[in-house]
Amino acid sequence: MAGTVTMYSTTWCGYCRRLKGQMDREGIMYTEINIEQDPESAAFVEKANGGNQTVPTVRVVPSMGGDEVVMTNPSLAQVKQALAA
Repeated sequence: MAGTVTMYSTTWCGYCRRLKGQMDREGIMYTEINIEQDPESAAFVEKANGGNQTVPTVRVVPSMGGDEVVMTNPSLAQVKQALAA
């Protein structure tokens, strides 16, 4: 699956660990950014989630020219669908 996946997370987030494990098993490459250590990323997550720092927030940019997708706490199927767009 081609495209770029960025996952905004925290160290304490169980949903983040679950999604990371699923993407690892599926061979989906991603960049993880800890919003507690990156104020710009924290601001992006807040903007995407109505002022809340909700994680995981995932940004997918498909390689086939599709539109960027930003999802909050997506399922693995949603990530795969966004990559395939």
